[in-house]
Amino acid sequence: MINRRTILKQELVTKLYPNSVSIKSAMQHLRREIDTCPDLKRQIAKAGHTKRHYYNKQQLLLILDHFCVEPEEFEEL
Repeated sequence: MINRRTILKQELVTKLYPNSVSIKSAMQHLRREIDTCPDLKRQIAKAGHTKRHYYNKQQLLLILDHFCVEPEEFEEL
């Protein structure tokens, strides 16, 4: 996996939700998923401040773990 410090949220959702109609709808899906899982939401908050358009590496790994996607698998998407 490429060790980036941050990942653009739009890049993340396009890989997690490739069949979404638009990036906006994919972002809504991810927000809903995070909101419905309070444990994930808490862990993301503990992993650091969420910048407006980016997740940090720890937050990304938590989200990928929630979706059962390996980091190497994510890079291949």
